[in-house]
Amino acid sequence: MRQSIPVSRRGQITLPMPVRKRLGIESGGMVIVEEKEGELILRTGVVMEIDTYSDEDMRIWDKEDTLAGPKRTAILKSFKP
Repeated sequence: MRQSIPVSRRGQITLPMPVRKRLGIESGGMVIVEEKEGELILRTGVVMEIDTYSDEDMRIWDKEDTLAGPKRTAILKSFKP
């Protein structure tokens, strides 16, 4: 679907109701905007709570970790970019 929508003086846009309904975007919902090669891409988004852990928590988990050897190395390596 392609549709032209106006941008307000404050830079706001209103997503058409059919689009919001199809994508499940409700009032107060989040969207992600990305600029890519001169175009704007909008995606539905969510806000998630992030837990933070102390160094002590991580030391305890490392101590309790029973996975060893090549399998552990392969798993840890898969998390690195």
